[in-house]
Amino acid sequence: MGDTIAAIATAPGLGGIGVIRLSGPEALAAGLKLTGRRSLTPRYAHYVRLRDGAGETLDEGLVIYFPGPHSFTGEDVVELQGHGGPVVLAALLERCLELGARQANPGEFTQRAFLNDRMDLLQAEAVADLISARSLGAHRAALRSLSGAFSTAVHALEAQLSSLRVWVEAALDFPDEDLDLLADPAVAERLSTLESDLAALLAQSQSGRVMNEGVRAVLLGEPNVGKSSLMNRLTQHETSIVTDRPGTTRDIVREQVLIDGIPLLLLDTAGLRDNADVIEAEGIRRAQAAAGEAELLLYVSDFRDTAQAGLTRGELEARLGWALPPVVLHLRNKSDLCPEALQPSAAGEKGSLPAVAVSARTGAGLEALKAALKSALGAQAPEGSFSARTRHLALLETVKGSLAEARSILQSFPSADLVADQLRRAHDALGEMTGEVTPDDLLGRIFSTFCIGK
Repeated sequence: MGDTIAAIATAPGLGGIGVIRLSGPEALAAGLKLTGRRSLTPRYAHYVRLRDGAGETLDEGLVIYFPGPHSFTGEDVVELQGHGGPVVLAALLERCLELGARQANPGEFTQRAFLNDRMDLLQAEAVADLISARSLGAHRAALRSLSGAFSTAVHALEAQLSSLRVWVEAALDFPDEDLDLLADPAVAERLSTLESDLAALLAQSQSGRVMNEGVRAVLLGEPNVGKSSLMNRLTQHETSIVTDRPGTTRDIVREQVLIDGIPLLLLDTAGLRDNADVIEAEGIRRAQAAAGEAELLLYVSDFRDTAQAGLTRGELEARLGWALPPVVLHLRNKSDLCPEALQPSAAGEKGSLPAVAVSARTGAGLEALKAALKSALGAQAPEGSFSARTRHLALLETVKGSLAEARSILQSFPSADLVADQLRRAHDALGEMTGEVTPDDLLGRIFSTFCIGK
């Protein structure tokens, strides 16, 4: 934290403008030497010549000085805005390093903003999510997190939890008092309210995680049901080879696709059958492995195969011989060849999987498929969600488990010690989300995923 750091803050390649950012105690001194000026007016764009150690001009551009603590990092920050050529920027960065700065690590500017209390950890992570957003929905969700919407929701839960902990721990602080605090209905009521609010936050976070990180989806089914044709229809170009010969797809074909704002890593797999040759059998083994790692399984069948209508999860698992991922949609393809029209069925209706009639040939049913995807993945309302990550969901699930355990203890054998311990665990998990209780190694892992210069 005592070092002055420097990095190129704009993307690699050619551009009209390139930005070098410095932050730390020597940032202003370096800026003055680079420009030859005696002073820099805070938050004012100075047009300057940027010079090397011999006084020769490296570039012409702007320099802006942001004195700490009122800067992005909370430290003195100087930004150099010059021409966006890689040679120019490399020369400017080298001059910054000559003046005593060191090359910034990935995400180090944002990490310093977090460590200097300019933002909490949820907001810091939202910076990276905003930069990497792959859809307008993900962009808006990241902005909501960056503005503090996610943090506000978590802090509201923390406030409720703190109040409940005070109530419960009073029974520990005054054991000789004839007060059966845990038997007070208000304790159970507060815990119930906390669990309800947590459930709402989990739903929003799941939607945000889907918008932010995307979903690994696998197309699976028997040969010649149209998996590769659906792949091509969804990606809108010829990603997979399509023929009427069974076994054409022998290896996994991967493609990134954006469906109604939901990023998917879509995997087309070999058709499942018993009498496959050695190479095709290896493709089927890989298909099974991919399905085991998927978050979403798109099981494809021929609409004309009436035996597969109303297929249940249990029937499909028995047919495949392995456990299915959490979310499964049944796509009944080639619906254009049949006069009937299958309407999307709700999950659990008559025990069957959610099913959608589609046609890879005509594109019919794709809008219904998109709606079913959003519903199944919990991404129905991206406008109200915020950017979330898998780590956030895992911590919220920890909170959920601790609260459920506390409720179980209250109902079975009330013990202030045990209830207080579960509430403390839940509180620590919420603190880890915002960075109030966060191991240093976790911070290192989080900020290492950022781009250099941010």
